[in-house]
Amino acid sequence: MASTVPQVVLFGDSLFQQCSDIQDGFSFQAALQSDFIRRLDIVNRGYSGFNTDIALRYLPEIFPERTASSPKMDYLVLLFGANDAVLPGAITKQHVPIDRYKENLTKIINHPRIAAHKPQILLVTPPPLDEIKTTPRSIENGHQGAVRKSAISAAYSEVAREVARENPGVILVDLWKAQMDKAISLTPDDYTPGGPWLGDPENGKQGGLDTLLHDGLHMSGSGYQVFYESLKPFIGKEWHGLADDDRKGFVIPDWRELLELKPNLNTGD
Repeated sequence: MASTVPQVVLFGDSLFQQCSDIQDGFSFQAALQSDFIRRLDIVNRGYSGFNTDIALRYLPEIFPERTASSPKMDYLVLLFGANDAVLPGAITKQHVPIDRYKENLTKIINHPRIAAHKPQILLVTPPPLDEIKTTPRSIENGHQGAVRKSAISAAYSEVAREVARENPGVILVDLWKAQMDKAISLTPDDYTPGGPWLGDPENGKQGGLDTLLHDGLHMSGSGYQVFYESLKPFIGKEWHGLADDDRKGFVIPDWRELLELKPNLNTGD
């Protein structure tokens, strides 16, 4: 039987659905795949608009029962919450109460279809929200006012941190902190320590979030680069630091090995 390539599954909402796009010359998914080519397959299971209620409902269809011939999921990268945090009463009907959001994340992490693979689970907090930018866009789209609040989005990110702490073995990828730290570093004069965060109307300034979130909610190429740098250290540690020509971990051997060529043969490829 032919070998199957282990998978890194990106399971989330539009923040993952869009991560294969090229923005500002950078593609998050392509960068990860390039790092682990022939060792791991980066599989995109991002669904625009999904909240954790929908994700949990469709999880059995998205993750079939594992069989002897199916690829093993070595890593599950989980990113939900941006849509759960939509305000109650919004016409999108995406809101999930914060307590149920926590329950749903826990159920997804411990779901039998996931547990069958025994993956390393990487739980990602939703990124910050630039409410200063999203509110006018919401009004333009026919809403009466803001449908997302930066403080509420931050609260959902804190719940994701709690879930990571409460589930042994789950690794937290704090995208909210990574993005906010980067935004502050880009525009340090726009943030006062201890004061309202960038993107909050109480602060009145978007600062570096304007660069990292192209529409206030979704990440730009620069935003995805911050995410990439935050996530990469937790994947494929056994191959970190290898030389470009080191083929350790290839699922299918390098062609030189298959043809029994000398390892140091210069073929010009």
